[in-house]
Amino acid sequence: MRIKEIMTKNPVAVTADINILEAKELLKKEKIHRLPVTDSQGKIQGIIAEKDLLYVSPSPATTLNVYEMAGLLSKVKVRDIMTKDVITVNPESYIEDAARIMVDNNIGGLPVCMDDGLLVGIVTESDIFKRFVELFGTRKKGVRLTAVLPERKGELADISSVIANAGGNIISIATFLGETSQESLCIIKIEGLEENEVRKVTAPYLEKLVDIATV
Repeated sequence: MRIKEIMTKNPVAVTADINILEAKELLKKEKIHRLPVTDSQGKIQGIIAEKDLLYVSPSPATTLNVYEMAGLLSKVKVRDIMTKDVITVNPESYIEDAARIMVDNNIGGLPVCMDDGLLVGIVTESDIFKRFVELFGTRKKGVRLTAVLPERKGELADISSVIANAGGNIISIATFLGETSQESLCIIKIEGLEENEVRKVTAPYLEKLVDIATV
């Protein structure tokens, strides 16, 4: 799945010359946590996050009154606090690449831009989490099997075949690296079979059964 299929298109964005009070109100109004900053042509210039605004807000211990604080904050522009070196992704990028970039850089969202920098969308960790839920078929009831598979060609195909031949239907399947490079940890969710049936038909193909449960 590509970013263009899950991103929020035409995201709310601001220009660099608005003040941070306006940016804060916009975040609150739109119920979002970050604002891409663009120029007059819609090309990315920076990004401002909710936490950036917290850093420049006065301390509760300040002796300034509310009017004085508002006056000071109105002079601070988005350009003064925005992140200028923005990490972006292309609409044709894969969602797993976006997830990796977010994890590696400890960020919760990525502007989606064309090669010329034109902003066309935004993808957030929430968008990724929704697909994670779908990946594991958590909205459907079934038998969830977690097992170590030997690193052998055709192993997944063999297990899929025996499950289908027994009358089961695979809702979801995902593989992860095992404890060594020679094994894979596989999670399969199956409907149409009871737990004992899944255990029986898959046993010959598993190196180790880690967990099995009806969920």
